[in-house]
Amino acid sequence: MHRTSQFLHQCHQTRVANRANKPCDVFINHRGIDTKRTVATLLYDHLYRLNLHPFLDSKNMKPGDKLFDNINGAIRKCKVGVAVFSPRYCESYFCLHELALMMESRKKVIPIFCDIKPSQLRAVDNGKCAMEDIRRFNWALEEAKYTVGLTFDSLKGNWSDVVTSASDNVIKTLIEMEGEKKMQRRKTPPILHV
Repeated sequence: MHRTSQFLHQCHQTRVANRANKPCDVFINHRGIDTKRTVATLLYDHLYRLNLHPFLDSKNMKPGDKLFDNINGAIRKCKVGVAVFSPRYCESYFCLHELALMMESRKKVIPIFCDIKPSQLRAVDNGKCAMEDIRRFNWALEEAKYTVGLTFDSLKGNWSDVVTSASDNVIKTLIEMEGEKKMQRRKTPPILHV
């Protein structure tokens, strides 16, 4: 528990110092029509209160921002992604594009299967996307299907429990990543200038 509070304190100090230009710690990928008013915003608010820097389109973007520039930049700079899968997730080009970019960028992605089973995820060719995009999206969905995630049934479950569990997983992942970076720095020999 001490490592967690130490890590969160460090995140707060960094967030205060770099509030304007710090890359996000976690990118929240979701289908707005299904989850923006529930798990996506609750998770964003919870992570923010823990002094992390989450990215959620409705919270981090303002009128006039270039959609793809901001979202793609946030994904490339984030440390970890959370993909909130829902019944209409695969109908959204944006959701699938974001997921594919996270997978292509080799981000660790924590899936939350909200009212949907992993086996139900597939991108369908409705004639609006290039076949290359469909292949890319289905590859990313396959990667997500075989990643251990959280499952949530909104009719039976408690929103607070899924948000807390997702936050705990994000924090654990960030702590592990920080530890790996420190180990890498120790292994890298200093450069000697002659």
